[in-house]
Amino acid sequence: MSVISSLLDTDLYKFSMMQVVLHQFPGAQAEYRFKCRSRGVDLSAHLDEIRDAVKQLCALRFRREELDYLRGLRFLKSDYVDLLRLFRLDESFIDIQAAPEVAGGIDIAIRGPWLHTILFEVPVLAIISEVYFRNTPAISDQAEGLRRLEQKIGLVQRYAEPEFRISDFGTRRRFSHAWQERVISTLKHNIGGKLTGTSNVYFARKLDLLPLGTMAHEYLQACQAVGPRLRDSQRFAFDKWAEEYRGDLGIALTDVCGMDAFLRDFDLFFCKLFDGVRHDSGDPFEWGEKMLAHYQRMRVDPRTKSFVYSDSLNVPLCIELYERFKGRCKPAFGLGTNLTNDLGPEPLQIVIKMTRCNGQPVAKISDTPEKTMDYDPSYVAYLREVFNVPAMPE
Repeated sequence: MSVISSLLDTDLYKFSMMQVVLHQFPGAQAEYRFKCRSRGVDLSAHLDEIRDAVKQLCALRFRREELDYLRGLRFLKSDYVDLLRLFRLDESFIDIQAAPEVAGGIDIAIRGPWLHTILFEVPVLAIISEVYFRNTPAISDQAEGLRRLEQKIGLVQRYAEPEFRISDFGTRRRFSHAWQERVISTLKHNIGGKLTGTSNVYFARKLDLLPLGTMAHEYLQACQAVGPRLRDSQRFAFDKWAEEYRGDLGIALTDVCGMDAFLRDFDLFFCKLFDGVRHDSGDPFEWGEKMLAHYQRMRVDPRTKSFVYSDSLNVPLCIELYERFKGRCKPAFGLGTNLTNDLGPEPLQIVIKMTRCNGQPVAKISDTPEKTMDYDPSYVAYLREVFNVPAMPE
């Protein structure tokens, strides 16, 4: 039984970043590594099933109607969609092995041209999560998940603020493809316009919703290696993004080298050019206040800017954040695992992150210590020094 049946079953920012790679960095080479942060989980018991699902993923091609849909997105260019017509994921670029010495019991390495490896991350994580929960006997039915979903819907319906919206960002660690579809379709039926859209392009197309997303950490990390100078890598990344999209997809990610380093690089030009910013680690209230103060220092009205929250959200936290920041900016909320894998058992904490580009180490310095990755420690120390980011206390 396949887990992924369409190459559209991924997040929009993978397509938007891939187009930049095609036009700006077509020769770049990348390496990604998998990490499981969940304790007491043995994924090696499902290794054959995971490998089979990845093999089926690599056999997929984009269908004509899927390409027509992508061609209809105003920011995707015809030469890029023409490339996708010929595209498939190459199984030789991904290696999945048992690794009893690491958390989760498996090791995954993805190596090859960035252009041809960028679409692995999201579906591979979705495969691992679905295979794991497919084999977890603690779940006999989905009644508990439906009860929790009804609670979330009730909170959204009762919250009287007319401009309050949520969206689905939950593909990577979902319970299953079928459950994500059920969640999104139930939300659309019950909260209507309070559902902004989904990051999942397959469901956006199928359920007639707005596909959402711009850039992810790997893009800014790669620019540490493909740009002219490490210290200028964030500004270089934003410049290249603006060159590609000319004002479209204007949400900047703030936490690749820490919030303070981001603010030093996000000058008046970028404040005016980008439509807003995205939060993905650190205290969301502190982040919001810092961002408001920065826009005000730059003499830019923050009420015209979107503040997109996407880190470990639930509906009560979204409402609390909206209460704090309404009228001061345009708050937006992308709910992930709490929306698509909240059925009782603990969701897997799994990630796939870029660790090298063009043979050089790259890294993300998260504002949340728990979001650490096994990056090259000497490079991380150098990155902290270059961007003046203090080391986390032990």
